[in-house]
Amino acid sequence: MAKIFVTRRIPEAGIELLRNNNHKVVVSEKAGVLTKAELVASLKDQNYDAVISLLTDKIDAEIFDASPSTKIFANYAVGYDNVDVPEAKKRGIIITNTPGVLTNAVAEHAFALLLAVSKRLVESDTFLREGKYDGWAPLLLLGTELTGKTLGIVGLGRIGSRLAQYARAFDLRVVYYDITANSDFEKMTGAKFMANVDELLKVSDFVSIHVPLLPSTKHLINADRLKLMKPHAILINTSRGPVIDESALVEALKNKTIRGAGLDVFENEPKLAAGLADLPNVVITPHTASATEEARAAMSELVAKNILAVLKGEKALSEVA
Repeated sequence: MAKIFVTRRIPEAGIELLRNNNHKVVVSEKAGVLTKAELVASLKDQNYDAVISLLTDKIDAEIFDASPSTKIFANYAVGYDNVDVPEAKKRGIIITNTPGVLTNAVAEHAFALLLAVSKRLVESDTFLREGKYDGWAPLLLLGTELTGKTLGIVGLGRIGSRLAQYARAFDLRVVYYDITANSDFEKMTGAKFMANVDELLKVSDFVSIHVPLLPSTKHLINADRLKLMKPHAILINTSRGPVIDESALVEALKNKTIRGAGLDVFENEPKLAAGLADLPNVVITPHTASATEEARAAMSELVAKNILAVLKGEKALSEVA
């Protein structure tokens, strides 16, 4: 019987899978995020064989030192910028993530944000609830149509590719940027490859970000690049907050450099850049793009399956490179 620690409560599907395989699972009793000190204290001298971590946990040398018996840290997220992967590899510790199982959920959420901003749904809802609606008017809360316009996708992974498929149903033209072109994807969707981000920003009416957080992608969208966008453009981000310079975005939205934005992630979560929440032309959601019953349960199962494989001496299903 192995001992497994979960840093925060997650859906029961994966927990049950581990327990049904006769492993002991200990779930943190704290409702919120464990501080670094609390996480160290929870792991120290407990001889855990595996840990299920969340993107809010900073997993680094200090954590590895606190739990030298741990063979695998299974990250309950697609991204793993919260984990010091090189340090883990140096120690022979396996790191896994949860790709694939939340693709639909995040792509749907990105498209929902695009629709919400372009149709001014939140503004309209607030306007009505505040008792300001006194009847139909020709110029009341005019939004913009999607049909015939261009969607620029930055990062053509699973989620970006799925978003492009949804775009076809709305007769959107699709352009995309990634490290390399994908001819199969282009044949399937009619999308056009852009050689650099700047050119994509210049031609797109809507831009959706789907890149991992790396040193090269931090502030990928900055003040200079926001100025390259069309004045009526809408920016969507469901990847990682620091990919956008949030303070620069606030200024761009205030000054109508771009029309609007839909954000599910933020540069300094859970804090927002000053003034962001006061802007009417941004729709913000609290990092809930993958928050569907189906996706979160599947993530729970995948972290459990990764742990079970490693404990059996098998290859993990989704070990990070």
